[in-house]
Amino acid sequence: MKDNPVLLPLPTDDGVFLAAYSEEGLAGLAFPANRPARTAAEPPPRVARWHQQATRAIHAVLAGKPPRSLPPFDLRAGTEFRRQVWAALQRIPVGQTISYADLARAAGQPRAARAAGGACGANPIPVLIPCHRVLATDGGLGGFTAGLAWKRKLLAREGVVR
Repeated sequence: MKDNPVLLPLPTDDGVFLAAYSEEGLAGLAFPANRPARTAAEPPPRVARWHQQATRAIHAVLAGKPPRSLPPFDLRAGTEFRRQVWAALQRIPVGQTISYADLARAAGQPRAARAAGGACGANPIPVLIPCHRVLATDGGLGGFTAGLAWKRKLLAREGVVR
């Protein structure tokens, strides 16, 4: 598992996400796609527990609710700034949005709105690290790695009308 993540399907009513686990925790979450998933036959017990947590959490978020608990995240691949942005994203309450400029300020770099947007785009665990809650300064949707339809869907489920 050290160099090869454990890949597990995470079925939802919106399709099958693909979760990637390292020795440290959940390291990636891919949106549903029309592709077969290479998955582990039987994950190690620790990964199986993390996957149960991730499954409950993703179902909660897709229902517009805050997750009760999250698995540990492995965010070592991100730069210090990106990890700060990802931490700031996790503090945005369900049903609320902030701008990229506000996100940069929350991450301690008030003039780094574009870089904060880049960190959102590089977010390895979308949905659970809620980059969908970040909007452009003018209130527009901005971007989203999985496409604006997904961003609209996630925001709508949280009661944010766009």
